[in-house]
Amino acid sequence: MNRITKFIVLDILKNKIVLVYTLILSILSWSVFSLEDNATKGLLTLLNVILLTVPLVSVIFSTIYLYNSSEFIELLLSQPVKRARIWRSLFFGLSSSLLLSFLIGVGIPILVFAPSDVSMMMLLVGMFITTIFVAIAFLSSIVTRDKAKGIGISILLWLFFALLFDGIILFLLFQFSEYPIEKMMVGITALNPIDLARILILLHLDVSAMMGYTGAIFKDFFGTTVGEVVVFAILLLWIIVPFWTSLIKFKRKDL
Repeated sequence: MNRITKFIVLDILKNKIVLVYTLILSILSWSVFSLEDNATKGLLTLLNVILLTVPLVSVIFSTIYLYNSSEFIELLLSQPVKRARIWRSLFFGLSSSLLLSFLIGVGIPILVFAPSDVSMMMLLVGMFITTIFVAIAFLSSIVTRDKAKGIGISILLWLFFALLFDGIILFLLFQFSEYPIEKMMVGITALNPIDLARILILLHLDVSAMMGYTGAIFKDFFGTTVGEVVVFAILLLWIIVPFWTSLIKFKRKDL
């Protein structure tokens, strides 16, 4: 870990918002498992928390932090340090801090109450979701200098992936219900990292039968080893593409 990344991690870990975020995740996680006798039900409840709260906090906090650190970034640019190194250090610093908060808040309760392969998969998916939305925040913040617009873009992207995307999918299924488009839904799902994460966990919890014929198609693809590798490769692309795009823009941007 280079000095810039170390400084950013230490700075963020002292941030009250991150401490409150960790505390809230911890309270929710411990409460869910304390109130549920069935570990599977507890994991399902916690899954909804992870897929809504974690990406929202990750994208908004990262966007605000980048805008608030503009003077610090300009100071670094005045030093003999490459732009790519500065941007990567910011990314690794933010990602590491939020991942640590997630693992403390959610990871410890899960490993205490429901240690299993599904639990490890849920933690892995949560880590991917955190990093993906940090990468999306980097892209949002570099698109415009206006802080309000940048935060607005981040919120809209979260809203699209968390809520609006599923509405569009339901609309397509309803409009083209007479056509066999279920297999096409597998490809469309790759356009939303939150949906990919949700399906992956639901299939491991053996509740895909409740999803009907579409669930059977998802299980045929995502339920195999090859399918899981493809899913994680897509999730990795969701990290690389937004961050790489933001890096290119940062190198060319006149600050």
